[in-house]
Amino acid sequence: MTTDYLCIILYMVSCVFFIMGIKKLGKADTARKGNLFSSIGMAIAVISVLISQDVLGGGWLAYLLIIVAVAIGAVIGAIWSKKVQMTGMPELVALFNGFGGLSSLLVALSQYIAGVTQDSFTAVTLGLTIAIGAVAFTGSVVAWGKLSGKMFKGQIRLPGKNIINGILCGIGLAGIVAYAIDYNGTIGFIGIIVTTVTFLVLGFTLVITIGGGDMPVIISFLNALSGLAAAFAGFPIGNTVLIVSGCLVGTSGLILTLIMCKAMNRTFYSLLFKSFGAKKSSAAAGEHKEPKSMSVEDAYLVLEAAKNVVIVPGYGMAVAQAQHAVKELCDKLEDNGSEVNFAIHPVAGRMPGHMNVLLAEANVPYEMLKTSDDMNPQMDNVDVAIVIGANDVVNPSAVDDESSPLYGMPIVEAFRARTVFVLKRGKGTGFSGIENPLFTNDNTVMIYGDAKQTVSSIVSEFDS
Repeated sequence: MTTDYLCIILYMVSCVFFIMGIKKLGKADTARKGNLFSSIGMAIAVISVLISQDVLGGGWLAYLLIIVAVAIGAVIGAIWSKKVQMTGMPELVALFNGFGGLSSLLVALSQYIAGVTQDSFTAVTLGLTIAIGAVAFTGSVVAWGKLSGKMFKGQIRLPGKNIINGILCGIGLAGIVAYAIDYNGTIGFIGIIVTTVTFLVLGFTLVITIGGGDMPVIISFLNALSGLAAAFAGFPIGNTVLIVSGCLVGTSGLILTLIMCKAMNRTFYSLLFKSFGAKKSSAAAGEHKEPKSMSVEDAYLVLEAAKNVVIVPGYGMAVAQAQHAVKELCDKLEDNGSEVNFAIHPVAGRMPGHMNVLLAEANVPYEMLKTSDDMNPQMDNVDVAIVIGANDVVNPSAVDDESSPLYGMPIVEAFRARTVFVLKRGKGTGFSGIENPLFTNDNTVMIYGDAKQTVSSIVSEFDS
């Protein structure tokens, strides 16, 4: 068997592992296997590239450089994964998306420097790799800054942003055309520089004005871009597995983006060209009323008599790291004869599946995690809905206030439960900055304080 045939077989095996990995990542109970299969596929792909490019025949220096690069990446990845909290996972994912785009960008630039472009098709794919990778990189850095609160705080307005983005996109595409026409000459060199710079700026201007309420969707979209950049990077270097894996990531990310847009009653167009978080609801129904509060002891008495309880988790649960305490409360309620379910909104938290991961970490049974579509028809029969750190995804303005930016967005209709407990640190708005009239409804009581401490105190009441 020749080396070429061996690499082709290894590429095929690697692609199979990637496909199996993506499929298993679609369910919480098989997600770990999905990660494992994807990792195995990536290891096979790396080995295949080393063989096909004859890197291993380059002597001790080639081995040394590879070992050093892998060691540095492994150490950084291990330390980062150990130190990051679940509350910091969304911005970490955003940053990883950016690294994926940056790596594709650097691959394309290295191929240009190496002078491998031999035809216009290769030149165009290389230019598109640079363009998409650059947007994914700077856009992800902005998303990371917004999510972490370290940069770009608050709502940022950019006058004429769509015109600016259109001009930048046009200039960048012109740079790709220039490179495709003269890929070995001065015009091509200028085209590469123009393409790189303009699309780096475009990634910044595209994301900087998008409000916090859209950040989970933006993360998914940037993930799709990083995959698409990898796919295009596979064409200039003739790497089949990179094309396949990039297409898998790109298409799955785009599908998830569209699903989340639907969950927010948003169009993909409005996501990119309008600012969801820039407007604030009048919240006329609740702005003149004061929320009612309740003590932990009184909340326990209500829960003790409840036969049907629904828990609606949000980002506040992640901040308080209350998932384990919530699991204990769930067990106490079930021991007391209550039926307990979790209503998970598709965009609850700061990234897709954020709440599912948190609750799985606390060993909450997967069958108890229901979607808002599953739970809303039953909400009128729910004795108590416990909203833990959620805000926008339970805002009734989405149902009855046409002036609200949330209007039409599918929500968890917790307001229809007989009694609603809202666990919050204070009276602030959600990440999108929109007031929530749920907090002043007649059937709603607030339990202020750290969610973990509050839930643990209720659990202690069951034990006393």
